[in-house]
Amino acid sequence: MKLIRKLLRNERGATAIEYGLIAALIAVAAISAMQGLGSQLKSTFNKTSQSMKV
Repeated sequence: MKLIRKLLRNERGATAIEYGLIAALIAVAAISAMQGLGSQLKSTFNKTSQSMKV
């Protein structure tokens, strides 16, 4: 019975899962931000390249 109570009070596993979810959300936000920035950079480099050709 003491073992079951001890296991129910142990929250280290839940905390690790929460940290994992937070890290995953941060990664998704970073990837989406970098994709948007990447398309803007591509556009800027294309404009610069076109200006140099003239």
